[in-house]
Amino acid sequence: MKTKSFTCLVTIFFLVLSAAAFSQKTAALNAVLDKNSEFVFPQTADKISKALNVKTVFYEDANEEKYAKWPMKTGLELYCSLGKNNTVNEMFFTASDNKPLVIEGLPFGLILNKTSLQDSKNRFSKYHAKAQKLGTDSEFPGGSKLVFKKGKHYATLLFDSKNLLKLLGLTPELIDQAAN
Repeated sequence: MKTKSFTCLVTIFFLVLSAAAFSQKTAALNAVLDKNSEFVFPQTADKISKALNVKTVFYEDANEEKYAKWPMKTGLELYCSLGKNNTVNEMFFTASDNKPLVIEGLPFGLILNKTSLQDSKNRFSKYHAKAQKLGTDSEFPGGSKLVFKKGKHYATLLFDSKNLLKLLGLTPELIDQAAN
């Protein structure tokens, strides 16, 4: 009888553990999105930090370009380059360390690691979204990139080889392929 109880407890423990590991998380971005679920530009690093209740991590690249990122408890990471007076005119959304977390609540109602390429093509066809395959030297070899312009910003969606959304970028101009 003790063996059955122990087996039952171990089974329940692993079920709870696996449910927590594979649960869907909400990005908690409402404070920086407008009523249409779009990121509000321009912003400042301080405003974003206060709205998200996350400390801004400032850093520089090899060219002394300034950047900021906001690693969130959900596993979502926002990052951007900074303009004059720490102005934010672009934003990138990805899972920290490319973890396979499902994170909803992104701009345009997108969900990391769940939204598919085909769904995105259909959803953004009215903005003349253009898809292209990513090369073997890209961050997501065998994946795809979908780009469209909405308002003053370009949206770039990167998908892995399974056609699941891995990164969303919002920029005022298209980023040159050579820069990636």
